[in-house]
Amino acid sequence: MGIEHTAKAFDVDLLALARLVAEMGGMAEKQIGDAVEALALYDITMAANAIALDDKIDHLQREIEEKAIRTIARRQPMAVDLREIVGALRVANDLERIGDHAKNIAKRVSALDDAVRLTKAMRGVEHMCELVLSQIKDVLDSYARRDVDKALAVWRGDEEIDEVNNSLFRELLTYMMEDPRNIGICIHLLFCAKNIERMGDHATNIAETVYYIVEGRPLADERPKGDNTASCTLHPNKRA
Repeated sequence: MGIEHTAKAFDVDLLALARLVAEMGGMAEKQIGDAVEALALYDITMAANAIALDDKIDHLQREIEEKAIRTIARRQPMAVDLREIVGALRVANDLERIGDHAKNIAKRVSALDDAVRLTKAMRGVEHMCELVLSQIKDVLDSYARRDVDKALAVWRGDEEIDEVNNSLFRELLTYMMEDPRNIGICIHLLFCAKNIERMGDHATNIAETVYYIVEGRPLADERPKGDNTASCTLHPNKRA
């Protein structure tokens, strides 16, 4: 009876962790969408709201960490059960970093000159954002369902985001060479694109975590990456 009660209590703890991770993921998705939309529309208020979401995401990460530590201390889980808790911690960490990158984008909105608009380049940034949001939605779904195949699809899809980022990088360099007045906004958009690309890296991290939870070992294959010309040139405001 005691063992059965402990198992049920552990299941309740795991479900609570999963709900917190899902809530955190939903907030991160909203923050990304709002940050990039604020960038496209030059909407200072929307940017401020996206920045404000970061505190809520950070709070959820701390809550997940505290609950995970309490669960380990009380239940002393072994093997697969311990992987579930470690997995939740890893996913929360990556979501927190994704939120940091979204915040970095939102913070650049107030620094932009509304008189200079590069519509085609901005569409490229929005396209990158759509790709990354799709990856994040899919990988969070794979985490919720413990779907390794879906996680691997996200893992392999990171190369497409890298390729779009590198194409945008070259386009923005061309704008800067053609007209020095474009340099300011191009630099901002380069950093925004780089932050989006790093979000894709974190989605890939989560895919690797799903694989680890289900299979019990790290994903051994080398991570697919596109041409890293741009990634060797710029660094976002915070580490991945």
